[in-house]
Amino acid sequence: MRLITLCYRKIIDATATRSWDQLVWADSYAEFRLQAQNFNPGQQYRSFGEILHFVPGAERLHFLVSGAVNGYVQQLNERLPDITDNLGRQFLRFKRLHFELINSDLQDKSKHQVAINFVSEPLRWHETVGTFLVVSEASTGAGAVAETLTHLVQLQPFLSIYSILTPASDDSANAR
Repeated sequence: MRLITLCYRKIIDATATRSWDQLVWADSYAEFRLQAQNFNPGQQYRSFGEILHFVPGAERLHFLVSGAVNGYVQQLNERLPDITDNLGRQFLRFKRLHFELINSDLQDKSKHQVAINFVSEPLRWHETVGTFLVVSEASTGAGAVAETLTHLVQLQPFLSIYSILTPASDDSANAR
């Protein structure tokens, strides 16, 4: 039995239909336009790609713009959005995430695109059945437990196994 974490890459662009996604998209675009002024005072660059390519330190825009979405992320209550088990329940929890600007344009809002990469809390991976992972909470299964509640989560685009957690053996811990 292995412990794993999953990563879900949520891409949000002008085609977003859910209200949460639309709010993240609109506010991150407004923040991008505001923060881009610091890196493009003469307005000689139009796109995020141009600013990133020509302006030293512009990679900080990812972090600077992320502040505009922090409140929306808190609304998720550490529940990973969009991904459900085969019963339709949102069960994955996250504490880590990474925001990134994919594309944007100071004169064309429709080109604005961002991604939020959510990393799940550790899960116990029991086995794989077809395209489904059989997982349970990592904290379950300790001691003489007769029953472990599981979830079937389907592997799908933008969801992947992010890491396999291997406990350090006593020998490797003593070698340090």
